[in-house]
Amino acid sequence: VQLQASGGGLVQAGGSLRLSCTASGRTFGRYVVGWFRQAPGKEREFVAAISWIGGSTYYADSVKGRFTISRDNAENTVYLQMNSLKPGDTAVYYCAADRDLRITTTTSAYDYWGQGTQVTVSS
Repeated sequence: VQLQASGGGLVQAGGSLRLSCTASGRTFGRYVVGWFRQAPGKEREFVAAISWIGGSTYYADSVKGRFTISRDNAENTVYLQMNSLKPGDTAVYYCAADRDLRITTTTSAYDYWGQGTQVTVSS
């Protein structure tokens, strides 16, 4: 499955962005879909994930209450709504799919990755 992430951009602190992750080649099926981010000089870190069956979600503490992950089965797309953005949220954001049914925050567990979209939050 090929993943395409989009929706990044430049926004002022306190602003909002919505990222999209669309699958092509096949549907997301029963995959868990997650969002990760990587800031310059830092390791890639987990942001949020959603299971395809039941729609369970899980968030990193750093984004809980500000970010919302959701899915649109008909459009085969997963969204990450990001509100109250902070300069510390600046990073390249990646979406990824995991063939396991259970949500994991472990980067290496994800089987498919999109190309990343840049999010820059100015102070």
